[in-house]
Amino acid sequence: MNTSSLDSGRVHDAPSNNWVYRVLPRVFWPYAQLARWDRPIGWQLLLWPCLWSAALASATAASLGSFSAGRFLFHVVLFTVGAIAMRGAGCTYNDIVDHDIDMEVARTRSRPLPSGRVTRFQAKAFMVLQALVGLLVLLQFNGLTVFLGILSLALVAIYPFAKRFTDWPQFFLGLAFSWGAVMGWSAEFGELSLASILLYAAAIAWTIGYDTIYAYQDREDDALIGVRSTARRFGDNPRPWLIGLYGLAVVLMLLAFVAAGAGFFAYAALLIAAVMLGYQILVLNIHDPLQCLALFKFNSVVGLIVFAGLVLTLLIRLI
Repeated sequence: MNTSSLDSGRVHDAPSNNWVYRVLPRVFWPYAQLARWDRPIGWQLLLWPCLWSAALASATAASLGSFSAGRFLFHVVLFTVGAIAMRGAGCTYNDIVDHDIDMEVARTRSRPLPSGRVTRFQAKAFMVLQALVGLLVLLQFNGLTVFLGILSLALVAIYPFAKRFTDWPQFFLGLAFSWGAVMGWSAEFGELSLASILLYAAAIAWTIGYDTIYAYQDREDDALIGVRSTARRFGDNPRPWLIGLYGLAVVLMLLAFVAAGAGFFAYAALLIAAVMLGYQILVLNIHDPLQCLALFKFNSVVGLIVFAGLVLTLLIRLI
């Protein structure tokens, strides 16, 4: 066990200079770690499909003359707060389910539950608190979006168990993590569309790709304890799979933009994002855990580029 991580109150795979350790009293560190506040990449990746959908829907609304800047900004704030709260609740739930597994994996055994810095009861109470914040946010949306948000809980509940019965747990993560791609559209229009469904499918493929890269950090430990993943499934030659997954994500997103009538900047941003995804595949070294983590985090920049292109499309339509 990594005793230095336990003594410091930190977890093995989180940066020690994070704001959590500089701002929060030490007694709150285990809860921040359960929620992954010290690792914002998770809620960022959860947020991008929400914001893509919201921006794409707003650009469409602008072309129809029904756009409201106040509503768009309100939705951005709601999705951001909701992503942080629900990602935290989901990670806490995942840690409760994976308590025993995390004790066997070098990267995770310093987390609050396996290290004994919180009890299972404390973790469950904290999970409920975060879920209540998420529910409060969800109730600010229209009826369809509330229904979709509640429906997503089934996907969240299934995901932690997926690694026990399939080589494709990343697919189940994609189903849950990409759900915002339909909610952003429904929040604007109160209905779904072909564009939002295509965007959801694109986000699923993207998620499987980047989480496969992430999973290569744990491939050896996972093999020892019998945990399944796409990293184990793809073995030592993941590039053809990643080309297929990332390529599918780009094509589906392109079709979503066409279906919604997106403008030039959306397509330009997608082209830049495609190059960035290709770069990940080109330089990937599956035997370098630090590089795998860095490439995984790089996907937040990909998400930002796509969102920026959609926002520029919206702004051009307002001029």
